[in-house]
Amino acid sequence: METPPSNSQPLDWPADITAANLLERYAAGERDFRGIQMVGADLSRQNLSGANFRQSNLQNTNFAGATLVGANFREAQLTHINFQQAVLVLANLIGADLTDSCLARADLSEAGMRSANLVRADLSEATLRDTNLNEAVLDHATLQGAQLNEASLSRGRLLATDLSHANLEHANLTSALMNRVIFKEAILVEAVLTGATMEGANFQEADLSRAKLNSTNLVNANLSQANLRGANLSWSSLRGANLRGATLYRTRLSWSNLSGADLTDAVMINAKLDYTNLRRTDVHGTIMPDGYTMASKDEETR
Repeated sequence: METPPSNSQPLDWPADITAANLLERYAAGERDFRGIQMVGADLSRQNLSGANFRQSNLQNTNFAGATLVGANFREAQLTHINFQQAVLVLANLIGADLTDSCLARADLSEAGMRSANLVRADLSEATLRDTNLNEAVLDHATLQGAQLNEASLSRGRLLATDLSHANLEHANLTSALMNRVIFKEAILVEAVLTGATMEGANFQEADLSRAKLNSTNLVNANLSQANLRGANLSWSSLRGANLRGATLYRTRLSWSNLSGADLTDAVMINAKLDYTNLRRTDVHGTIMPDGYTMASKDEETR
């Protein structure tokens, strides 16, 4: 008796197919589109949930407003793609190349994006709640106003990435490389940034209350007006950092290096400063851990 073909084997797809052909086959119940070539197609507002586009070339394709729940784009070529306002909940984008892509206001909740390439991608106001972005590359990407609650970016690379006004509450950024990253007015309450490198980062007016920032590199970082209430900054380097007007109430700074930092008008009540290096630190107007306010520059010149 002849053995029937296995259902687990990939379908015999042509290398190049049109959007109309793909939609026709999808409507007929087929879902396996692995390895297809479909560059510059228009699939905006289409429902392709559960489709498998693994290792496909979909560059310049328009998926704006499309529903792609649970779709598989693992290791796919997605450069210059348009996912604006697309629903990509639970989608698999592991190792995908999304260079110069648009994902503005897209819903990527619980998506798998480990090791994805998102260089210069636009993720402004995107939803990335509980999304796995471990080891992803987001250099020069825009995530203004993005929702990254509970997201994981451990060991990620975010050089000069714009995360201003983003919500990263409870996010995991352990050992991430984030030199010159912009966190202006971002929410990082109880975020984990242990071991992260953030030289020249901008945290102006950011909320870092109860965040874990121990063993971090914050050399020349801007933390002016930032809320670091109850944060752990032990064993960290803040050489030359700007902490003017920062809230450091009960902040742990033991064994940290604040040489040359600017703490003008900062509030440090009950802060832990055991073995902290405060050489050449500007403390004019600073409220010290014991509640004593240092003389301001104006008072010194009287």
